Amino acid sequence: VLRINKTLSCAGADRLSTGMRGAFGKAYGTAARVSIGTPLISVRTKDEKVQVALEALRNAKFKFAGRQKVFLSKKMGFTSFTREEYDK
Repeated sequence: VLRINKTLSCAGADRLSTGMRGAFGKAYGTAARVSIGTPLISVRTKDEKVQVALEALRNAKFKFAGRQKVFLSKKMGFTSFTREEYDK
């Protein structure tokens, strides 16, 4: 959780501001530290909807800071098996 300690910097601010007393701040937003190569979003979908999901992820990556890649896995769903291994 990101926090902010609001202070005024105009004339007469000394009567309103408490300086660093109680400077823990109010909740301002949320953030996450993510290592390079960590998946941010995983989607499992039917084969006929793959192109729709890829387009949705391509649009969603603009909402994140930095550079993202959309990657289509050869694995089946969220398992560690390929499609051929899974069908056996």
